[in-house]
Amino acid sequence: MLNVTDLHIEIEDSFIPETVVHDFDITVSAGEIVGIVGESGSGKSMSALAIAGLLSRKDMKKRGSILFEGEELLTTPRSRLRQIQGDDIAVVFQEPMTSLNPVKKIGWQVEEALRIHSDLPDDELKKAAIRMLKDVELDDAENIYDKYPHELSGGMRQRVMIAAALICDPKLLIADEPTTALDVTIQAQIIELLKRINREKGTAILFISHDLSVIRSLCSRVVVMNKGRIVESGSVEEVFNNPKEEYTKHLIGSIPGFTKIAHVTQSENTDKILEVDNVSARYKKITGYFQIGSKQKLVVKNASFTMYKGEIMGLVGESGSGKTTLGKTILGMLDDTEGRIVHYSQRPQMIFQDPYGSLNPTKTIGWILEEPLRINTDYDKEKRSARAKEMLSLVGLDESYLSRKPNALSGGQRQRVCIALALMMDPKLIIADEPVSALDVTVQEQVINLLVKLNKELGISILFISHDLKVVYELCSRIIVMKDGVIVEQGTDKEIYDNPKDPYTKQLLLSAGYTD
Repeated sequence: MLNVTDLHIEIEDSFIPETVVHDFDITVSAGEIVGIVGESGSGKSMSALAIAGLLSRKDMKKRGSILFEGEELLTTPRSRLRQIQGDDIAVVFQEPMTSLNPVKKIGWQVEEALRIHSDLPDDELKKAAIRMLKDVELDDAENIYDKYPHELSGGMRQRVMIAAALICDPKLLIADEPTTALDVTIQAQIIELLKRINREKGTAILFISHDLSVIRSLCSRVVVMNKGRIVESGSVEEVFNNPKEEYTKHLIGSIPGFTKIAHVTQSENTDKILEVDNVSARYKKITGYFQIGSKQKLVVKNASFTMYKGEIMGLVGESGSGKTTLGKTILGMLDDTEGRIVHYSQRPQMIFQDPYGSLNPTKTIGWILEEPLRINTDYDKEKRSARAKEMLSLVGLDESYLSRKPNALSGGQRQRVCIALALMMDPKLIIADEPVSALDVTVQEQVINLLVKLNKELGISILFISHDLKVVYELCSRIIVMKDGVIVEQGTDKEIYDNPKDPYTKQLLLSAGYTD
């Protein structure tokens, strides 16, 4: 069905043209699931976007061949390409919240490709959209049809994206990191959904990911990319069980597993750093631009726990469990709260999940790092700059990054900047909200090791929020489990992983593949 040979992509929107894909080759047969794996910046998404015809023709130079059912897509007229896009070839992107139009209802967006490629009347479009929403296993499809994207959870939005991509029954589905930011149970559901679609509809899938465990569970063949080049390819079992290239071995060795980082141990300090006592929180209801009187339901319900100096504590749960809201409540970022929160340190800080969304895109890294000092201290420019350089060095970046803007950095570099920013005021408590969920396995490993280093060398206590039980197992000595806003279980890592009491904890561990 798909035969790509010698694909070469060069970006020309700078003084020095940069080649991002070198001589890329791949074939996908009808009904086959093929994976492309590699770190951020390896060229995997760029190659997939070229296949889908979604790269600019003005500031990019492309050569080679992309044959889809014998038709050359690289040079086909735009008018013909538009007929293929959404009808024969569809794409599911990594972040559904930014891929969906926030001002259009779900039904309108699912129908869009069908509206373009068919002349069905409105009532038939609606029936097809609702049928497709049900097909991707969304409960209450009729109700979801009339909702907006912000009213759905991350997993539901990703199912909507898949429904929109499949509405025209495409022959090839390109899935670009569709499970990266999802928790383990939702991730497992999306993988099973894609398998079922492939099995029942015969849809071929080109699946792009940096998560090798997902690739292994879904694909029959895999292509490994590094710095724009294919370094290895073959059957999944062959590549995983007998990797030939050092880069592939390194990638496989970086997959988080249920193993402890040797230097992470239970803190023996009995001095408290944080006390959370019977805390509840809700968001105020918003209509248009105005808050209205009726209260939303509680997002966090009667949460209680204590953290001690020098410990790394995990807070786990699925999307929508209330863990991020609890983190924000602890730092005083929500108004509508109840209960008691006692801090035994000054100026605790937060590291957010999305480093790009957390950094001002119009400012340099130096300006961003110095901002807390400008607001909270009387440091002069020289002293602020010295502190910024010191913190960058601590997270493994040199001072040349001070003059760059966030868009000139990779995902891992941006997350290091966010960690440096959190350290500027010398906090003793950091709340890290999913700081590695969107990073590839090698960068994820680097950031985890950096957090351990900061914990050991600076004595910083870390509340590590995550849906990844493998990462939490590596990093944390005590763990809190949340579901539907309630802490259902808490205890030491051994108690939670080897002897879970709550059925929800058992289900989480089962979904993550943990066996004691």
